[in-house]
Amino acid sequence: MANKPAFRALMFQGTGSDVGKSLLVAGIARALVRRGLKVRPFKPQNMSNNAAVTADGGEIGRAQALQARACGVAPSRHMNPVLLKPQSDVGSQVVVQGQVLTNAGARDYYKLKPSLMPKVLESFAEIAQGVDLVLVEGAGSAAEVNLRAADIANMGFAEAADLPVVLVADIDRGGVIASIVGTWNILPPSERARLKGYVINKFRGDPSLFIPALDIIAFHTGLICLGVIPWFAQASLLPPEDSASLRNQNKQGAIKVVIPRLSRLANFDDFDPLVAEDDVSVDFVEPGRALPGDADLVILPGSKATIPDLDFLKAQGWDIDITAHLRRGGKVLGICAGYQMLGRSVSDPLGVESPEGSVISGLGLLAVDTVMAGDKVLRSVSGNDSAGHAVHGYEMHMGRSQGEDCARPFLMLDGHPDGAISADGRVMGCYLHGLFASDDFRSALLAGLRQGRQSDLAYEAQVDRVLDELAQHLESHVDMDALLGFLK
Repeated sequence: MANKPAFRALMFQGTGSDVGKSLLVAGIARALVRRGLKVRPFKPQNMSNNAAVTADGGEIGRAQALQARACGVAPSRHMNPVLLKPQSDVGSQVVVQGQVLTNAGARDYYKLKPSLMPKVLESFAEIAQGVDLVLVEGAGSAAEVNLRAADIANMGFAEAADLPVVLVADIDRGGVIASIVGTWNILPPSERARLKGYVINKFRGDPSLFIPALDIIAFHTGLICLGVIPWFAQASLLPPEDSASLRNQNKQGAIKVVIPRLSRLANFDDFDPLVAEDDVSVDFVEPGRALPGDADLVILPGSKATIPDLDFLKAQGWDIDITAHLRRGGKVLGICAGYQMLGRSVSDPLGVESPEGSVISGLGLLAVDTVMAGDKVLRSVSGNDSAGHAVHGYEMHMGRSQGEDCARPFLMLDGHPDGAISADGRVMGCYLHGLFASDDFRSALLAGLRQGRQSDLAYEAQVDRVLDELAQHLESHVDMDALLGFLK
């Protein structure tokens, strides 16, 4: 193929979704950086409502931001040039090189994809300049041959960029032999030739019992095993990419934080620092279940579609549960869309996130009204809360919120007020994502829920420590030299 970028890169594709590609790339990146190499992550296309703001004014998947951290560099909008942010069961916001391009249904996006390949290759070339290698992550399954004609995420990209590919399979979900052999069998010869080997991820038990399986896979495919990776329990301490990975905790005697699981839940990694606290139990409440009456704090999270999710919240009866929670003396905090929901009204005159002209009554717990208008706000910020505790994070939202309670801002960010606090001080809201990663703020908030409570958790330092442990784990179980050999 003409005009192929001549860069050193290796691609990891999965036999399916959620096989662990994102953390595998992060861990291998950290391991190779520790060897002295200059490494960068890249994912041509991602689908996630868990996004991060980049220093160059865009947004990318949160997983690529974690991979950039593993490489010791700031995230760039070119690390994930196509990001799909689902707004409905059949439609997504399409973000290209960090900026919103359009909203598209599944069929329309399928037609649009081939026109995005030049942008994807442009971003790949930008990321690959001046580095030793790029670790490329595929999306979903390598064997989605029904979508192959318009593919920009897996073999379509591997062929366009002329990349070697390592297959990643998850043994924990079962059927790992069939998933590898089946993927091999369904790929055409030119794509099979790109496969250099495979890794088995999330292995539990005695690895010697799996040795016969390696011979079976080799007989059917000729592929070599580059590593059988034991289960890495500390992975739960790293930000997840997919909300399917969210799990409730049941820590006895802990401070109880309750978060309703909205239908378009976004930026759910906001809550990882709370989950990491030993004495905090975070309950992600599924639809059909009432918000528990023993909550210390209810948090309304971000959403990709505020008005539809506010309707969804009311349909679950969670608005009634929140009112009862406040009557019992509880506290409520809203972040981004959650903050907008706490106000008196949300309107979308231009149809930014919902049908044009949509207006909905909010929960009425803050004297604030929100209008979905203006450009999307994407920026990293820092500042203080109303009590002077340092905070940092990022804003990523449509809409502007104004009202009487904004005279009591929850935060001051880069010298500007953000958010609101109710007159009684028990309802708060802001636009700042990443709020709970600020150790002093988080400690003070939790101490306000339980007098005398103390914590020495340094969350950001913990993330880096776990990345180092993951790198060492992979050094012990993956043939890194063989991976590097594929680049020659």
